[in-house]
Amino acid sequence: MIAVAASAGGLNAVTKVLSGLSRTIPAAIVVVQHLDPRHRSLMAEILTRRVALVVRQAEDGSALEAGTVLVAPPDRHLLVNRDGSCSLSRSELVHFVRPSADLLFESVAASYGGRAIAVVLSGSGSDGSGGVTAIKKMGGTVIVQEATTSEFSGMPTAAIETGAADFVLALDEIAHALETLLVNERRSP
Repeated sequence: MIAVAASAGGLNAVTKVLSGLSRTIPAAIVVVQHLDPRHRSLMAEILTRRVALVVRQAEDGSALEAGTVLVAPPDRHLLVNRDGSCSLSRSELVHFVRPSADLLFESVAASYGGRAIAVVLSGSGSDGSGGVTAIKKMGGTVIVQEATTSEFSGMPTAAIETGAADFVLALDEIAHALETLLVNERRSP
């Protein structure tokens, strides 16, 4: 399970990472991007035109499938469940945002433990920093975009400062790192 979070400058970063992944990647991918809740999101449509993976906007109860990307809709928290589905929630704002990277990462940590990978990309604020700590605590892996390659460094810097990051990588290195981690996961007993 790969959970990706971004905010300001995130569409370019998310596109770069997802376009570097093979169509046959053996993991489901969920994406939280901070969006204006007053407007319909075109993120899934934009990504569909730019990446080889199947991309859909998440709906309550959507199944998590390998090689498929589910994108959080505006103004809804995206949570991952142990039964391989996702839930949407309008619960309170977290760090002044909904959807929240922290809530996504915490649900992924609880549901997938050591098989969880969190990726923090360009964004302002500190959303995601609490969630990466949960991922790390449950034995998962944390990848953070190098602040110098981020359009906005707030989220990556906050995640790095937690000490939970396993890898701090330039944007163009993240997709390869994900593919390598998943290949190694398949080979381990």
